[in-house]
Amino acid sequence: MTWNWNYVVESLPAIFQGMWITLGLTIACYLFAMLFGFVWTFVRRIPWRPLQMAVAFIMEFIRSTPPLVQLFFLYYAWPMVPYVGLTLDPITVAIIGLGVHFSTYIAEIYRSGIESIDKGQWEAATALNLSLKDKWTKIILPQAIPPTIPMLGNYLIIMFKEVPLTSTIGVAGMLHAANNFGSKNFAYLEPLTLVALFFLVMSYPTAVLFRKLEQRMNRRFDKNNPTGKIDKGVVT
Repeated sequence: MTWNWNYVVESLPAIFQGMWITLGLTIACYLFAMLFGFVWTFVRRIPWRPLQMAVAFIMEFIRSTPPLVQLFFLYYAWPMVPYVGLTLDPITVAIIGLGVHFSTYIAEIYRSGIESIDKGQWEAATALNLSLKDKWTKIILPQAIPPTIPMLGNYLIIMFKEVPLTSTIGVAGMLHAANNFGSKNFAYLEPLTLVALFFLVMSYPTAVLFRKLEQRMNRRFDKNNPTGKIDKGVVT
């Protein structure tokens, strides 16, 4: 089989259409994961041991199960569950499935960011008699979120590369479009190569961008903390 440039040109419209679906789905799944990650984080901080253990078990179960299995369960098995079963369209299943799966990892990033805040910051906020809302929005989160941005960026790239899994439940993303085009013409080399190149072109610059951002934040952190230690007892 030889490379056919005319076939490449013919496959581009279908793959471009799939590309926009893949990008849109990635953004939707990522936003869902970021919001749901906050839910996991705050529920785990509720000081009730049984609830903390239950949430920890559920998160571990989700992380230990392949996202493809979760997508299949939501799309094929969930409608058959008595009383609570519900038939969902492929896009909704993709957003819920991948969003919930990655929210468990993002929750760990949030947790690490929150726990990196020095104990003195919490004590100072309490000493100032700040409300719970002000403590979180003005003291804790402004310091906890910035260091987590590079890690959150990494998960955005990982999610972008996992979204093609949704083609197995009928989401017409890039992989689905290339596979369909190849099956109609009994030639997969050109469309699948294009899909791989598109993923490379979109993932690599994003990875470089977040790497630069991480270096910038590390320099900022080192500048603010020349001793390499977190300032203690200082509310910024």
